Amino acid sequence: MTKVSMTVNGKAVSGEVEGRTLLVDFLRQGLGLTGTHVGCDTSQCGACVVHVDGKAVKSCTMFALEAEGAHVTTIEGMANPDGSLSTLQQAFQDHHGLQCGFCTPGMIMSAAALLAENPRPSEAEIREYLEGNLCRCTGYHNIVKAIMAASGQDVSSIAAE
Repeated sequence: MTKVSMTVNGKAVSGEVEGRTLLVDFLRQGLGLTGTHVGCDTSQCGACVVHVDGKAVKSCTMFALEAEGAHVTTIEGMANPDGSLSTLQQAFQDHHGLQCGFCTPGMIMSAAALLAENPRPSEAEIREYLEGNLCRCTGYHNIVKAIMAASGQDVSSIAAE
């Protein structure tokens, strides 16, 4: 067992992990942050996306020890300081960008990374950026609308699927 320390959602944390412990498992089992989901264990679905030092990372592909000293943000860290939903989270709610909700944490984390890189992405840019995130329920239409709305764009021009 090896000690690992990092900052998660603005708080210093540490724990003992085996060398093979994945970041997603450390977050879920070690820290009780269960908003980060495990959907495939093969880096295919994107349900486990978190931010590591500001970059979107599939936490099922990263060992916890690789995050030593890093700043990690999970879906639990996306809310406003008062606990209210962030603009992006509220847009997902307002535009019905979720159905079962399993993919939603990873979608929101990926969308936040996209908006940090490109504050006003086009519909095509959003769809391309989300290629690594699978949704089995919504067909992506309302997810795209939510992201465009969060970026302050008019969503009425998005064609229905």
